[in-house]
Amino acid sequence: MQQLASFLSGAWQSGRGRERNIHHAISGEALWTVTSEGLDMAAARRYAIEHGGEALRAMSFIERAAMLKAVAKHLLSQKEQFYALSAQTGATRADSWVDIEGGIGTLFTYASLGSRELPDDTLWPEDELIPLSKEGGFAARHVLTSKSGVAVHINAFNFPCWGMLEKLAPTWLAGMSAIIKPATATAQVTQAMVKSIVESGLVPDGAISLICGGAGDLLSHLDSQDVVTFTGSASTGQSLRIHPNIVANAIPFTMEADSLNCCVLGEDVTPEQPEFALFIREVVREMTAKAGQKCTAIRRIIVPQSQTEAVSQALIARLEKVVMGDPAQDGVKMGALVNSDQRADVQEKVDSLVAAGCQIRLGGKADLRAAGAFFPPTLLFCPQPDETPAVHATEAFGPVATLMPYRNADHALQLARAGGGSLAGTLVTADPGTARQFIAGAARSHGRIQILNEESSKESTGHGSPLPQLVHGGPGRAGGGEELGGLRAVKHYLQRTAIQGSPTMLAAIGKQWVRGAKVQEDRVHPFRKYFEELQPGDSLLTPRRTLTEADIVNFACLSGDHFYAHMDKIGAAESIFGERVVHGYFLISAAAGLFVDAGVGPVIANYGMENLRFIEPVKPGDTIQVRLTCKRKTLKKQRSADEKPTGVVEWSVEIFNQHHQAVALYSILTLVARQQGDL
Repeated sequence: MQQLASFLSGAWQSGRGRERNIHHAISGEALWTVTSEGLDMAAARRYAIEHGGEALRAMSFIERAAMLKAVAKHLLSQKEQFYALSAQTGATRADSWVDIEGGIGTLFTYASLGSRELPDDTLWPEDELIPLSKEGGFAARHVLTSKSGVAVHINAFNFPCWGMLEKLAPTWLAGMSAIIKPATATAQVTQAMVKSIVESGLVPDGAISLICGGAGDLLSHLDSQDVVTFTGSASTGQSLRIHPNIVANAIPFTMEADSLNCCVLGEDVTPEQPEFALFIREVVREMTAKAGQKCTAIRRIIVPQSQTEAVSQALIARLEKVVMGDPAQDGVKMGALVNSDQRADVQEKVDSLVAAGCQIRLGGKADLRAAGAFFPPTLLFCPQPDETPAVHATEAFGPVATLMPYRNADHALQLARAGGGSLAGTLVTADPGTARQFIAGAARSHGRIQILNEESSKESTGHGSPLPQLVHGGPGRAGGGEELGGLRAVKHYLQRTAIQGSPTMLAAIGKQWVRGAKVQEDRVHPFRKYFEELQPGDSLLTPRRTLTEADIVNFACLSGDHFYAHMDKIGAAESIFGERVVHGYFLISAAAGLFVDAGVGPVIANYGMENLRFIEPVKPGDTIQVRLTCKRKTLKKQRSADEKPTGVVEWSVEIFNQHHQAVALYSILTLVARQQGDL
């Protein structure tokens, strides 16, 4: 056996001291020894901050997003070696796909989010200008900046790849280095992926560190600039949450822990409906995928009292057909638990549920002497779920779920909430009213809820599937965190600060022009400038145009918009306007006619308009003038040498009347050519 090395302070290191073994889930063979004793955690943290952290903070959000994409592509090319190691953990190919390619997909998603939504800068203005004074000379906005610490990610054994990558993606995008501490039972898979990342040379030195073994005294060396995330058992998580140093320095601590997730069958569903078969399929899939070792797996099956036996029989019929064994063999649909310790724990939890009043309908007993850590699909039945608190508090982390009846819709909601906070839930119903009632009553105790019916089933990703765009945490027992969730996750690793000052100063700080800030005008039309030449604040004040009744009539005939406020003198006179007004969309068209440069130039296309507001009505005889100002720029990376180098420019458009009142405000997005490419 070899010792599984850690990667700390820029080097692979081996601990010296008490060792644990990693066993093959199928054969029981000891594969690796693991220890981190004697490794200098304080030095590892300093190295991660001083090397990886500084390098990441110096990169713009766009550069970090490009790095994520490059890492994702590299890992995808190396995926077969990860699949080979994942098989040692008892996972089937399908199980491993979720972990490996699903995890890599998270990197791709965050790379895309970063390149589309975040600024080409190290500072992220989070909102628009907030006026704080009557004359507009004093204002504020919130900005997000990278913390100067390190993110410590303590992960669970069930998803050694995805569990790491779902946290790495927002961490790196935020500009923080990470120290990964995987669960020992599957640490060899995580180590292989970290080794691949390090050897790729795609991330700065120190951007990722790895602890194989215990975290030692690492938490004692953290300060308020650091962040800790934990995925695992509630008991371990709670003990870490109250670590004296975590408490003393108010170190952000995010936890994902036990979760008694439920799947509820709506009262409207009968065995003859397609939703009934969908319910059975969903429960069976969640019980057997990863051999039930999923934080989001269905643990509580909540069904109408009248359907209890029909559901029980249907589940047993499907579960009995599940072939359990070595995933390397053809036809095997469910592998083993991760090791014999986990098997013993699941058996103990099943026994305690039976002792509390649950009945075994299928399975329930494992051969604890067998080499492979197999546990049969187990269906329990709890006839009195209100009087059996254990069924809502005891999580057997394996292919185990408990069937329980409900009397009416309110009772179903009570049972759904009885888990004390869940990561994910599913309601199977064909009735929109039932769905609405369930969300109103159960959402507060869940991180995510899937409403499954025949229509959504065609494309559904399934109960609890972790999607990078969605929240992956849950309240209460589930830990109270909100992991993932798109850009919300990135913000978790950033510091939010309210900046107050003049609009011009705020524009300079954010490298984004804001209304009220100074502008720069010159003789060159902004649309004649390449992306590199444009700067936030570059502005054009157009000539004036007087709008007439003929304009209104012509636009109405051209567009077909004969709304009474534009075309009916009597109706308009009785309206809030008092007389006919110019079409809002003609106003926008007329403004474009004033500020657009017609010749061929760097501006390639206008592909968006945002935040349009009509402030004051424009009437025949009013004169408009437009100010066009470059608000912000975002570089678009070239995907190939053949692709034209471009960037996105957001322009602020302000339309004024003859009284210098704003009549319309909006932004437009243009694709602008660059002079220099990336390739």
